[in-house]
Amino acid sequence: MNHNHYNSRLRNTARKLRNESVSLAEKILWRNVLSRSQTGHSFKRQRPIDKYIVDFFSASVGLIIEIDGNSHVQKGREDKERQLRLEELGYMLLRFSEEEVLRDIESVKMRIAHALNCL
Repeated sequence: MNHNHYNSRLRNTARKLRNESVSLAEKILWRNVLSRSQTGHSFKRQRPIDKYIVDFFSASVGLIIEIDGNSHVQKGREDKERQLRLEELGYMLLRFSEEEVLRDIESVKMRIAHALNCL
């Protein structure tokens, strides 16, 4: 059985993130783009994978979607290392800034649809 590198040690932290610190951009993306009825795929929020907790994850296609807020400005190197590790595990990552999601959700939606069609 494939568990998609699920890290159960991070389960409580992920649950806390899902319930207490969801950004507006994440809420908008979750409600308006990532429903199974719109994408045809199931996405999980705040999913523990390896030593990371990713914003959104679809196991059926191995797609991770990350929303980068203001805190990511200082995390360039960390984000790059994180992305490389997740790609080594076989996942595809899409990154969007909070501003991109808030200002141009249709473009974000199209890029996600394209990625899903390619996978």
